[in-house]
Amino acid sequence: MAQSAQPSPSRPGILVGLKAEARFIRQVFPHAAIAASGACRAGALREAARLAACGADCLLSFGLAAGLDPDLPAGSIIVPEKVSAWGSAYTADATLRHILGAGQSGVLSGSLLHSDDVVLNADEKARLFASSHCAALDMESGFLARAADEAGLPFAVLRVVCDPATRSLPSIAGTVLSPDGGLKVGALTKSLLRHPGQIPGLIALGRDAGMARSAMQTFLNHQRAQPAFARLAA
Repeated sequence: MAQSAQPSPSRPGILVGLKAEARFIRQVFPHAAIAASGACRAGALREAARLAACGADCLLSFGLAAGLDPDLPAGSIIVPEKVSAWGSAYTADATLRHILGAGQSGVLSGSLLHSDDVVLNADEKARLFASSHCAALDMESGFLARAADEAGLPFAVLRVVCDPATRSLPSIAGTVLSPDGGLKVGALTKSLLRHPGQIPGLIALGRDAGMARSAMQTFLNHQRAQPAFARLAA
């Protein structure tokens, strides 16, 4: 007697870094469980575990990433085959990757590197690229991949390069995010008043982030027309 096919995932749990990303992803996945890490280690660890235990039948990671490959401009789409974290390589589910757009023209695959810390310096990005050969890094996908592995759930990742590998970010970029994924406006203002030389770097980061979010929005709007994606997002 032939075995019946496994049902396609339909209850995704989604991890992002920032509240702004959560608001956007909510428009695409109106009924999914969505959590923002606050772009910090503790938040990502907590929210990945919570999503794995909330009744989701698959875990997804969306959002921005720091470029490591110097050939990738802001706005590059990555649906990685593997997430490299803490010396382990977690393999993303092939079906979910296909649903998210893997294999389409212009969509990168390869590996995504997890980092527990914000990486601001271009020299550090170059070192990480040389040692890992990963196209980009983020601070959420490693925790999500590990939580999925421990819970026996499939996972996949879609990330967009924000800051290119060759660009260093001002130090304030690593300290103004609140634990709930918002922005510490007071801390940002004080830092800029003390160190106004950070302003050009923040303007460049804002421009890159706008390009990255626009690229993700355009790409996901296209994916929503695909039947398999529409079923997952319904």
